[in-house]
Amino acid sequence: MKTLITSICFAAFGIALAPVAQAGEVWRVSGFQQPESALFDAANNRIIVSNIVGNPGEADGNGYLSVLSPDGKTITQHWTDGMDAPKGSAISGGKLYVADITKVRVVDLASGKLVSTIDVPGAVFLNDVTSDRSGKLYVTDMLADAIYRIDGDKPELFVKDAMLASPNGVFADGDRLIVASWGKGIKPDFSTAEPGGLLSVDIASKAVTPLPGAQNFADLDGVVAIGDSIYATAYMTGSLYRYKVGGTPEAVAQFKPGSADIGTDGTRIFVPLMNEGEIAVLSLD
Repeated sequence: MKTLITSICFAAFGIALAPVAQAGEVWRVSGFQQPESALFDAANNRIIVSNIVGNPGEADGNGYLSVLSPDGKTITQHWTDGMDAPKGSAISGGKLYVADITKVRVVDLASGKLVSTIDVPGAVFLNDVTSDRSGKLYVTDMLADAIYRIDGDKPELFVKDAMLASPNGVFADGDRLIVASWGKGIKPDFSTAEPGGLLSVDIASKAVTPLPGAQNFADLDGVVAIGDSIYATAYMTGSLYRYKVGGTPEAVAQFKPGSADIGTDGTRIFVPLMNEGEIAVLSLD
C-alpha cells in the first residue's frame, strides 16, 4: 500500500484466477524503511524509492527518498529528507512529484533537493502519481474515490466517482489512465467488503470504465502497463498479476503481503516490499 496496518488478514475473494506462472527474480536489496514505491528514472538510469517510516497517514516528518542503481546497489540512502509519508511518484519537466498524504512534494531531479510543496485542497490520502504525454500529473486519493490533476503546479479535482472504489495505483497510457482500485467497504484491517480491480479513465471525457474480465478480483496497489500487458500488485496477498485485454488476471509472482507501488524500465518490474523493507526486481523475459 499504502495501508495503515502491518498485520494482514488473508481473505478469499471467490474468483477463479489462472495458475501462477513465475516471473524471474533478478535481484533483491534490503535496508529500506517501509518502501512504498520504486520509480525508474530513465534519464538518469536509476531507481527512486520512497520510504514511509511510520504511519502512512501521519505527518511526522520521518519520510525520505532513496536512490538505487539499475543493478541494485544503494547509491544514496537519504537522497531527499523532510517528507512525511511519501508514496507514489512521477517525473515531469525535470522534476519529481511525490504523493505525501494531502500534499505533493516537488523534488529537483539533479540535486534531490525538496524545492516546493503543492497543497491539494480536499485531499484525504494521496497515493500514486503519473504523468501524461503533455506533462500533466494525475494523483489518486485512495480514501476519497478521487483523482486530482496538476497542471503547472496547480491542482484541481479531475474526477470523483464511486466506481473508482478506493483508487490506489495509476498509470498514464496514451489517452487514458489505468487505475488499480483497492475495493469498496474498507474495513479496519484494510480488507474490503468488495475487492478492487482494474479500471480505465478516459482523459478527455473523464469516463470511468472497468476493464473486461479484471473486475473485483483483489485489493490492488501499484500498476504499470508494458506493451499489451498490465501488471498490478495485490498488497494484501503479495501477488503480482498480469492482465491482457480479452483475458483474466494471471498471477505471475508471489511475495509476502506488502507488495506496493511498482515501477518499470520496460523490461523489468521493480516491486517494493513494504513489510520486509526490500525492493525486488523481476525480469519479464
